[in-house]
Amino acid sequence: MQRKASFKIYVTRREMLSVGDVPDHSLMLTEMEGEPVNYTPGVAGEFVSRRSVGFHDRVKGDGPMTGYATTIYQNGAVYSRFQGEKKGVATTGKWEVYKGIGKLSTLKGSGTFVVKPSDKHGEFVLDMEGTYEL
Repeated sequence: MQRKASFKIYVTRREMLSVGDVPDHSLMLTEMEGEPVNYTPGVAGEFVSRRSVGFHDRVKGDGPMTGYATTIYQNGAVYSRFQGEKKGVATTGKWEVYKGIGKLSTLKGSGTFVVKPSDKHGEFVLDMEGTYEL
């Protein structure tokens, strides 16, 4: 089944260290939380929460990132991995479900995402799409 969803996500914690090998090279660990903007409830019911942790390797703001996301619903949860690349204002990448709980225990899925900044500092819009199977 094809699905699309949009989330408003915001930084709740960020740690950054300078690498020091070239100007503006840093490693960053982020924690983000979010809420749906465009979401239709599925078999697991209403949305409860979304949290992700990511590792970013940036030179002058651009570079690769990888991380994990947990999305909790009324009757289940989804755990996924993601990896992407930030270039300019957008981060694009791929995600994949690696575990489901409750009504989502047999869930398999993968897809793509785009993250762009919103008008508020520290807030972003995450657009996801992909294919799911239960």
